[in-house]
Amino acid sequence: MNEELTNRLEKAETEKKANKKFLRNLSKVPNKKLDQKFHEAHEKAFEKTDCLECANCCKTTSPIFRDKDIERLAKHFKIKAVDFVSTHLHMDNDGDYVLNSAPCPFLFDDNQCGVYDWRPNACREYPHTDRKNMYQLLDLTYKNSLVCPAVAQMVEQMKVG
Repeated sequence: MNEELTNRLEKAETEKKANKKFLRNLSKVPNKKLDQKFHEAHEKAFEKTDCLECANCCKTTSPIFRDKDIERLAKHFKIKAVDFVSTHLHMDNDGDYVLNSAPCPFLFDDNQCGVYDWRPNACREYPHTDRKNMYQLLDLTYKNSLVCPAVAQMVEQMKVG
């Protein structure tokens, strides 16, 4: 990860209490306006952020694997879904399937995804900042601001204006 991306995450860590409060207060913003703010910040952040320079999400966290994700990946590997689960996944405390370990076993050394075309929906949508009804995702956005430099930048951008 380059220095700029590292600095964004370090700033998010030092300001995590203020960022958590800021994001909680955003729940008072009307839904359409909040979505618009996030979508604009998302576009701006990803103009400057190349996920392949970072891949911190793939190195530190696990997506949730839904049944469709498991079936798609099992088909790709030409194995049974139950075998994919027993090899790569476990159920977390919330009852969701997640990876057994981090970094993701499908992440290559150059930060490329070895299953990109078959990846879980949660990976496709990450960091979930260009979706509708962002008021429902403010806690997740806070958590992602500590993992994803682009989300950290979005929060900072939104705090200043």
